[in-house]
Amino acid sequence: MMAVQAVISMAVFAPGVVAPRIGLDPSTLGLFSTVVFAVAALAAPKSGAMVARLGPMGVVAACCLATALAMLAACAGSLAGLLVAGALIGFAFGPETPASTTLLGRLTPPARRSFVFSVRQTGNQIGAAIGSVALPALVAVVEPRLGYGLVAVLAGAVAVLCWRMAPRYDRTVAATGASARMPLADLFRSRPLGTLALASAAFGAMQLGLNTFFVSHAVTGLGHPHVAAGIALGVAQIAGLVGRLGWGAAVGWVGTPRGVIAGLGIGMSVAAATLALAGPALPFWALVLLAALFGTTASGWNGLFVAEMARLAPPGRVAETTGAVLTVTYLGLLAGPGLVAATAAAGGLGLSFLVLAGVSMLGTLALIAGGRP
Repeated sequence: MMAVQAVISMAVFAPGVVAPRIGLDPSTLGLFSTVVFAVAALAAPKSGAMVARLGPMGVVAACCLATALAMLAACAGSLAGLLVAGALIGFAFGPETPASTTLLGRLTPPARRSFVFSVRQTGNQIGAAIGSVALPALVAVVEPRLGYGLVAVLAGAVAVLCWRMAPRYDRTVAATGASARMPLADLFRSRPLGTLALASAAFGAMQLGLNTFFVSHAVTGLGHPHVAAGIALGVAQIAGLVGRLGWGAAVGWVGTPRGVIAGLGIGMSVAAATLALAGPALPFWALVLLAALFGTTASGWNGLFVAEMARLAPPGRVAETTGAVLTVTYLGLLAGPGLVAATAAAGGLGLSFLVLAGVSMLGTLALIAGGRP
């Protein structure tokens, strides 16, 4: 499952990495990202029906196949090809987590779920790291579109592997009579699940803000060199990878994932507010420390979030529940760039990070309130 997440993450990063070599402008990349998350939000609620029809491993294989086809479409080098790629990646992005959560939730003992789901979520960080390092090196010496081809081959290989494993593992998930989807109205009738969904939308917007706008603010707002800002963001990514593993293990001491997630919400709010209020006098070592705090919180919550969804889902309805919650999460990812753009136009990226800090704190308060009896 970690390999599946890695290849999908590489596909999401690939256009941005290849962009300078083939002349993709920022507005085109923004449109690509919008299509990815819009289609993901539409596809996620269908996850229950797909798992019931294909089995969870069959759905995961189909998501990898869609990723491979997306990269082949991107090889066309046209706007239409890139938008088709975005739609196919969105289709993969939406159902993959509900399907893998269904399978891992059945195979993993409850006491180990937080750690196992956290390990699974490191696939995102690994895929992003490989895409950020290997693809630029590749496209610098060969035809840039071969970067898309490499991701397509990797995704295709993982699809074949998952498809061959499907007959064995899909038998572990018994068919149920549950509905094929969970309407959002039903989701919000459960206070713990509804508040978890709202918090995930806020945290998703914050995570996107860190990954997309941290370097720009460090350069234009804080006056650090571009290379130094990139190094700081790299530290944030490493901290996020370590955090996903560490926070998963920490649940054993805290008791439930929800309490740790709330603590991470407070941490990312403090980090974003500090970054917003810091001035050009902020030294590089302090920027690196701030990036580490930002990364370990804003990029470290995802595995615990998935584990908490699996814990709260009604029996036999993990895929439907996860799909419904992720629909709200993807709406947060869709709204985040627009929120940053509007606030940056009014007062710069410092104001944007301050607003994101407020949004994530509201999500944290909702999470805490939803966990009370």
